[in-house]
Amino acid sequence: MKHSPTALQLVTGLTLARVPFVFLFMILALIEQSRPSAALAWLAFASLVLSALTDLFDGYLARKWHVASRFGAAADPLMDKVFYLVAFPTLLYILGRQSQEENTHALVLLIFTVFYLLRDQWVSFLRSIGSAYQADLRANWMGKLRTAMSFPIACALYLYVAFHPWCLPRSLAYILEGAGILINLLSMVTYTRQYLPYLRQSLDIGKAAKSAK
Repeated sequence: MKHSPTALQLVTGLTLARVPFVFLFMILALIEQSRPSAALAWLAFASLVLSALTDLFDGYLARKWHVASRFGAAADPLMDKVFYLVAFPTLLYILGRQSQEENTHALVLLIFTVFYLLRDQWVSFLRSIGSAYQADLRANWMGKLRTAMSFPIACALYLYVAFHPWCLPRSLAYILEGAGILINLLSMVTYTRQYLPYLRQSLDIGKAAKSAK
């Protein structure tokens, strides 16, 4: 099937658009903290939602139009990581600036954010090991589930930090953060089990090289 260059460019553009939209969210959210404004908060929320939607539509359109590319396969997870690196620390910063009542909640969100960043680094390490043995580096089902959950969680948490208590109850925010921590733990375990044979091979080679000296 002949691929359309225009379709490929559109899908690639959607993938890359995740970054400017999430940075626009960060800028608007931080400005809103200095100059409280419901309009700015909703604009920040809209930017975050648009950033999240690019992940849904780029993959869907790539499959529909048969324009999946190696660049897109590599760029998509990178754009996801940039989203997490920008969105979750921004949420943590905003929550940390709020009242003393949110101190415990800020700690939970800190743990949540650390798990997100730690999971990405661990999976990148596992893939670097697996690539030396021609392992299948594509995302597994748990990785896809984690991605599918992460974007709506980020959007919902911004609704909480920007508009609570009327927009989202604290209990629901805790549930979402707990779900995020759990899905990251399960993702780390799943990927570790998947790449465990390659880790063992790399350790065996290291031991053999050390004993040969």
